[in-house]
Amino acid sequence: MQFWEDVGDGLNDVETVYNEDGLSIERIRAFALSAQGKTSAPTGYGPGHKPSEEHVEGLTAKPFWNVRDEADKFPWAEKLENNSHIVIQELQDKLDREAQEQSLFASDSAWQNNVMGKGWSAFRLQRLGVWNVENCEEFPKTTELLRSLNIPFAVRGVCFARQASGSGVQPHSDGRNFILTSHLGLKIPDGCWMKSGDEEQTWQEGKLTTLDTSFEHSTGNPTEDDRHVLIIDYWHPDLTIAERAALEFVYDLRNKFENGNIPFRKPRALMQEEEGQGLAGIFGSLFGGGDKK
Repeated sequence: MQFWEDVGDGLNDVETVYNEDGLSIERIRAFALSAQGKTSAPTGYGPGHKPSEEHVEGLTAKPFWNVRDEADKFPWAEKLENNSHIVIQELQDKLDREAQEQSLFASDSAWQNNVMGKGWSAFRLQRLGVWNVENCEEFPKTTELLRSLNIPFAVRGVCFARQASGSGVQPHSDGRNFILTSHLGLKIPDGCWMKSGDEEQTWQEGKLTTLDTSFEHSTGNPTEDDRHVLIIDYWHPDLTIAERAALEFVYDLRNKFENGNIPFRKPRALMQEEEGQGLAGIFGSLFGGGDKK
C-alpha cells in the first residue's frame, strides 16, 4: 500500500514536469491500475502475445521488429551494427584468454538455468539501470560504444548471452510489452533459431535481431558450437519521453523497496481509516471484533 501511494505521488511529480509540454502520462496511470490488479488483465494483440498485468495499452505489438526498415524509431541501431566488429573482437579476445569458456558465464548461470533452462547463461554489463563497473572493465570498448549511442536502456539491462550447443530456451513470455529487446549477433553457428509469436528467424553476426518479449518466444541451438549474442533491453519507441520518465520512476522505486532502501511509514489510507474509526473501531479491526454488537 505504501509503495503504490508513493508511486501515485511520483507520477504526480512527473506529470507536473511534462504538463507544460502537453505530454500526458494517463497510459502509465492505467498501467499502475493494471499492475495492482484493479483493472481487467490485458489480452494479447495477436498470435502468441501474452502480456502480463505490467502493461501499457496502445503500443505497437509485433513479434519481430526490423530496425533497418524503421531507422527513425531506432536511431542508434545502424551505428551499433557498423561498429559490431568492436564487440565481436572484444568478446573473442576475452574467450581466448579464458582457460575454459564457461568461466566467463558462470556467475549467474545457476539462477538463470532455473528461469531460462540449462545451457543459457549471461555476463551482465548493466542490470536494472545500474552498470556493473567490474564487468564493464572486462569489456571497456563495448561499454564505451554502448554508452555513446544514447540507447534508451530499460529496466532489464545489457548482457552477453551464451547458448550452449545442443540446448535451447523453452517457450515463455516476459510479459512487459513496453520493453523491446535487440540481440546483436556475435558468434552464430548455422542452424540456430529464435521463434517469437508464430514467426521464426535466425541471428546474423554483426546484425540486430529485435523482438517484443511479451510475445511467447523460444530459442534453439542444435549445433555443436556455442551461440553468443549481446542482449540490449530498451523502452518501446511508441512511449513518449514523459511515459519513459514515469516508468523509470516506478521501477527505480520498486528496486529501492525490494532492496530495503525505503523507510517504512504507515500508509495514508490506513491512517485515514483509523482517524475515522476512533479507538473502538481500531481495536475492533485489529482483533476481529469490529462488527460485533
